[in-house]
Amino acid sequence: RFRVMLRDRSSGATREVAAGWDRSVDHFEFSRDSRRIYATADHLGQHPLWMIDLATDEARPVQSEGTVTEFAVGSGSIVYGLSSIAGPVDYFRRDAAGGVARLTSLNEARLSGRRLGGSEQFTFPGWNAEPVHGYVVKPADYVEGRKYPVAFIVHGGPQLSYGNGWSYRWNPQIYAGAGFAVVFIDFHGSTGYGQSFTDSITGDWGGKPLVDLKLGLSAAARKFPWLDGDRVCALGASYSGYMMNWIQGNWN
Repeated sequence: RFRVMLRDRSSGATREVAAGWDRSVDHFEFSRDSRRIYATADHLGQHPLWMIDLATDEARPVQSEGTVTEFAVGSGSIVYGLSSIAGPVDYFRRDAAGGVARLTSLNEARLSGRRLGGSEQFTFPGWNAEPVHGYVVKPADYVEGRKYPVAFIVHGGPQLSYGNGWSYRWNPQIYAGAGFAVVFIDFHGSTGYGQSFTDSITGDWGGKPLVDLKLGLSAAARKFPWLDGDRVCALGASYSGYMMNWIQGNWN
């Protein structure tokens, strides 16, 4: 877990900012008046932009949907990049009153000629009946009443999150465009669900994650009848390459 530490340069006193906020920060920046810190951190399958009030240590998301890729804090506004399963990064400006203006449409022309699959997040009881999150993505040519083969993508890490963002490595839209339905699960060990959830698979890479993958695929097949549970391929790399081998030996 990456924490933000605040050091008083006069006294040398150091404290953790928002010590009760159980998330791992990957980037942060002060507001111009130094009364707040803005930060990005995984949260329940999203990667929001957060605001931390240094007087109260309260952390709250100011852009909660999608993946905030980078940001810059100005006088009275914040500019940030935002992606989602539905599209790559564009830039937005948020003013002090909470109004949001879109600044770019960098890939609008490219995307206008392509069909993308709609996505939906779901939850299910995973290992030890604890809540686990996942996503499904419909095939781009989805037709009501049809069943579709499933691309079951497993994320690497394993202490990472595969959520609502655009990827240039394991993009579910590639498989949706080829006629597959897509399922991916933030199994135990993933980030954005509290540190105990992330730490729970230390020394257990083949245990809880495999349980969650099995239960997640079954839960998705029950919830989304257009998934063909008899035609499923699994794929991934890095830790997920390990998991592919583990599945071959432990999950027929």
